[in-house]
Amino acid sequence: MLQNHKKYYYDKKSLSYKEINPKDNLFFSIFKYSMSSLIIASLLTFLIFVFIDSPKEKKLKREIYNLELQYISILEDLKNAELVLDDIQKRDDNIYRMIFGIDPIDESIRKAGFGGANRYEQYKGYNYSDLIIENRKNIDKLNKQLFIQSKSFDEVIHLAINKADMLASIPAIQPVSNKELTRMASGFGRRIDPIYKTKKFHYGMDFSAPIGTPVYATGNGVVKKIKKSRSKKDYGNYILIDHGYDYESFYAHLDKVLVSKGKKVKRGDLIGHVGNTGKSTAPHLHYEVRYKNQKINPINFYHSDLTPQEYEKMLSIASQENQSFD
Repeated sequence: MLQNHKKYYYDKKSLSYKEINPKDNLFFSIFKYSMSSLIIASLLTFLIFVFIDSPKEKKLKREIYNLELQYISILEDLKNAELVLDDIQKRDDNIYRMIFGIDPIDESIRKAGFGGANRYEQYKGYNYSDLIIENRKNIDKLNKQLFIQSKSFDEVIHLAINKADMLASIPAIQPVSNKELTRMASGFGRRIDPIYKTKKFHYGMDFSAPIGTPVYATGNGVVKKIKKSRSKKDYGNYILIDHGYDYESFYAHLDKVLVSKGKKVKRGDLIGHVGNTGKSTAPHLHYEVRYKNQKINPINFYHSDLTPQEYEKMLSIASQENQSFD
């Protein structure tokens, strides 16, 4: 015979044991089961949300992954573009600009950045803000370099179009007739001063010739300055011609000046006669070539007048450290 086991609990108020009502026990069991189920369900829901993606989240993650791949590809393309531009810049400075006698673009100008602290403010506040700002800077820098390079090519193209005029303008012949190369008296460099008998730098070439020997313009240009002087100092009567493209030629100690300031001349035009004016010890022509206001060796500007063999002979004569005529 089954016995009905009763359950009791101790009541602190009455200080006695009281029987537990079976209905209360059932309610407690149901409540306990419900709470356990709720906790388990909440835990499972949390785990699902944390560790298991929804279809929408999976799609979003795939899109983010694809965007990251595209971003990496763009960065590689940007680096390749920078390498190509760097090669173009080197060719521009060392080949194209050199051919036309123009200075390379300063590195500080090519690589200059952009000012303004707030230029990239709109890209701040995101997870990848630093990366976005850095690459935005690289793109802006690349765009600026491309603009500078474009302007450089515009300049080179302009010079290429006008190359014929430039070649006709740059000094390229001897200023006096000197087929036998016997009139080259003193070259460019340190020479003995004919008056003070001390060595000093001679910034031109002296051509000895009788008074009245024709003097010719060595390139197309415009007469920039003339001087007629009876003084026994300096260069006496002289002519300065501006050839454009930063070139000038200078003819000194003339007996006669046959051109006026502002007159256009062409290579080979008669502009004066050899003389003995100014600080001169004998009839001769002192001739200079200047580039960007710097006096340079004229011997490098006779390519239209001399064969390679004649040039070597003149170079040998000009290199002798003899006494100049002025």
